[in-house]
Amino acid sequence: MKKSKAANGNGKNLVIVESPAKAKTIQKYLGNSYRVISSMGHIRDLPDKSFGVDIEKGFKPVFTIIRGKKKLVDEIKKMAQGSRVLLASDLDREGEAIAWHLAQILHLNPDDNIRVIFNEITKDVIQKAVKTPRKIDLNKVNAQLARRILDRIVGYKISPLLWKILKSGLSAGRVQSVALRFICEREEEIKKFVPKEYWRIYGLKDENKIFLSKLEGKKFDPLKLGITREKSEEIIKELKERNFVISSINEEISKKTPPAPYITSTLQQEAANKLGFSVAKTMKIAQDLYEGVETQEGNVAFITYMRTDSTRISEEAAKRAKEFIKNKFGDEYTSKGKSKTGTQKRSNVQDAHEAIRPTYVDKTPDEVKSILKADHWKLYKLIWERFVASQMAPSKYRIQTVEISSEDGKYSFIIENSERIFDGFEAIYKTSNGGNNFKFENLKEGNYFTFDDFGNEQKFTEPPARYTEASLVKKLEREGIGRPSTYASIINTLFERKYVIRKNRFLVPTFIGFLVNEFLIKNFPKIVESKFTAIMEAELDEIENGKKVWKEVLDEFYREFEKDFSEISEKINSGEYDVEFTTDMKCEECEQNMKLKFGRFGSYLKCESCGKTVSTKNEENFYFEGEILHVKEAIESFKEEETEEKCPKCGSPLVVRKSRYGKFIGCSAYPSCDYTRPLIEYARGNCPKCGGKVLMKKSKKRKTYYICENNLGKKGCDFISWYEPSNYSCPDCSNRLFYRNKSGVEMLYCESCKKYFSEDNLK
Repeated sequence: MKKSKAANGNGKNLVIVESPAKAKTIQKYLGNSYRVISSMGHIRDLPDKSFGVDIEKGFKPVFTIIRGKKKLVDEIKKMAQGSRVLLASDLDREGEAIAWHLAQILHLNPDDNIRVIFNEITKDVIQKAVKTPRKIDLNKVNAQLARRILDRIVGYKISPLLWKILKSGLSAGRVQSVALRFICEREEEIKKFVPKEYWRIYGLKDENKIFLSKLEGKKFDPLKLGITREKSEEIIKELKERNFVISSINEEISKKTPPAPYITSTLQQEAANKLGFSVAKTMKIAQDLYEGVETQEGNVAFITYMRTDSTRISEEAAKRAKEFIKNKFGDEYTSKGKSKTGTQKRSNVQDAHEAIRPTYVDKTPDEVKSILKADHWKLYKLIWERFVASQMAPSKYRIQTVEISSEDGKYSFIIENSERIFDGFEAIYKTSNGGNNFKFENLKEGNYFTFDDFGNEQKFTEPPARYTEASLVKKLEREGIGRPSTYASIINTLFERKYVIRKNRFLVPTFIGFLVNEFLIKNFPKIVESKFTAIMEAELDEIENGKKVWKEVLDEFYREFEKDFSEISEKINSGEYDVEFTTDMKCEECEQNMKLKFGRFGSYLKCESCGKTVSTKNEENFYFEGEILHVKEAIESFKEEETEEKCPKCGSPLVVRKSRYGKFIGCSAYPSCDYTRPLIEYARGNCPKCGGKVLMKKSKKRKTYYICENNLGKKGCDFISWYEPSNYSCPDCSNRLFYRNKSGVEMLYCESCKKYFSEDNLK
């Protein structure tokens, strides 16, 4: 039915995008005949406080307007009246679902050409996109709907079971649980790892170590051969009795192929490894660069869409890149082979997407450094260099392999020299230092080679490394778990639920993370089985490709899931299922090993003999050793420190307690008495300005700062600092020194001289 023009719509074209930044950038390119507004992401979803899926009616979802968005929806409806509406949400499944929800709310016909997609926010691409809209891709919508309902079934059904047997606030997610399993299994591998000793053997020449490579013509692997110290010394004795000759010298030219441009997962990994960014931070910055950053030229989008698993590059983008490379470096630096516009050979790649690349290749990192924030510039530089390198010629190396053998041929040492003879793509994207060379004279085949000495070195095998965010993303991608848009949310959920903590760069499962993982493995093995989860991802792809029906996929999953769920749910509700662990903590009354149990408010220790209970703190440091759960060390490190004061409310002793926000004073009779007050903590040094005491305080972002207790406004002392003052003075200028860390070591720092001093040297 044709709609009449309304005053509110003014008969204009209304374009609805996801974010305000994107709306601002696109509005600039479309002009006054269009009005561009933002839906602020999703506007409709399954309800927060109810299941929202009628399984009996073919998994029929019940959608509600997201809390806080009713006013926005009303405004969008008002602006849509009398306007031609184009839905320009992102081009992934999430974006297609948002477009479908908007169409439903605005009563638009999904069979009409109302859907606009684009990979980059540039003038030509945007203007072309609004002129060539298409229908909403219902297969994509159904794939997203199936994913959402799958996740709702798992989360809504299993999470309450965790609340009953462990503690409230826990959750089980279909994909996050597999990621948690990977992290827990790696931690178990590390704990069970037993290092093996082996000894490497080397020859010394001009202070260079050349390691023994062959024994009787076969590869010399000291670990596999079980080379002990005694055996290595026997071999060294034999080596010293032999003469060595250069048995062969081989040279070849080797090409190093440029890397493909970034996809979501590789960008997340590189940003973590090279820039130290978390996955969430990388995606937030990439989103800003895609949607548009305010510059003197107005809002400018710097990169293409950042959620993609395709390495495809458009012909036009490849052409512009090669023109840039030719002008800057010369024709020999451009790729002479087939243009790298192909796609990764993986069945699940969404080839409608492009790789992540700069929208304007001529906007070099040097040119935009002054207009981008530091972290935005770092990520843009990473993306720009990787894309330009992907369109360049391979680098070339001259590889020289020198084999030095004993005259009887029993022992061989190998030297490999490499020299870069053409930098190619490495002119812009460094992957090495240009080669390595042993500078020895008379390296000619047949010549004698004299070692200065021989030696051995002890080595031990090392346990597998814990996952970092980067290596976890790589693992998830390799196993087919999740998709580009989900990696950041998977990892964030693990942190939010406190299933995982970060130690340095590494992901370490907490005790509660271990418990949730064990519960899921025992009772819902398929949910945390990586192959099963990967199959589900593949089936979602088949729904998107129109090869499977979404309701049939859900029905097949639910029939198996419901069987497991009913069995464990019945055990828990009947009281048959109890979670308890024998610990290394002895009861103070009867010396029996206490057991860790779970109640309404979480875990606690209980003695089975006398009934004494002890509250638990610092759960993240509990660990299993065999059948015994070690808790004693963690609990004792968290013991409450008694004070000499009495509680003003009930008269019980006051104690110093710790929370995630620091120390505070609380009543020892808690929870029957809830009296608390802040704990006043002082710096080690007095105020550099007035000599008064200096208070330690926390900012809104929980960062410690130091302020003089005489700081009473304009009339008081105005000392305030992020650094803790000391009572030491600088030996050079006599100014007060402050405690600061240098390379992880606490030292004293003079802000005037810019020098560090050791506290021991000043005493």
